[in-house]
Amino acid sequence: MELETDIEDWPEGGWPEGWDALAERAASAVGAVAPEIANPRLCVSLLFTCDAEVHTLNREWRQRDKPTNVLSFPMLEREELLDLEQDGPPVMLGDIALAHETCAREAAEKGVSLEHHAAHLIVHGLLHLAGHDHVHSDAEAEAMEALEIAALAKLGIPDPYGDRDLKE
Repeated sequence: MELETDIEDWPEGGWPEGWDALAERAASAVGAVAPEIANPRLCVSLLFTCDAEVHTLNREWRQRDKPTNVLSFPMLEREELLDLEQDGPPVMLGDIALAHETCAREAAEKGVSLEHHAAHLIVHGLLHLAGHDHVHSDAEAEAMEALEIAALAKLGIPDPYGDRDLKE
């Protein structure tokens, strides 16, 4: 998968190499636990931005008049993703936007680094783009959380939910 990263309104950081490197590592970890994401034809745009921008996107596209930590906008149905051949032209999987102020506040509330929380939200957003969800049933939520935990473990990041053993 190819990531197109745009960084606006985020401080320097995001692993020793920066937010781009954090995003690449998170995407690689997701590809290891959800192989459909590792298709080399896939492209994802990832925007690191401010709460005001995410608030605008959330209001315009989701009719929710508030900022949130991460938004994902899939451009493929899960079946299309699963049927996508390895060879061919690039295909846009979708867009992800992270809101700095909300992410930083949540990280502080959880007692984790902004880098770890951002990695978790990138993993979460990528899984949404791949068609995973946590809204419709407890079983779907548990399956998605298990993938998140496994991907984060590959990055050396502890279980963000704190209620399961790390799985690799």
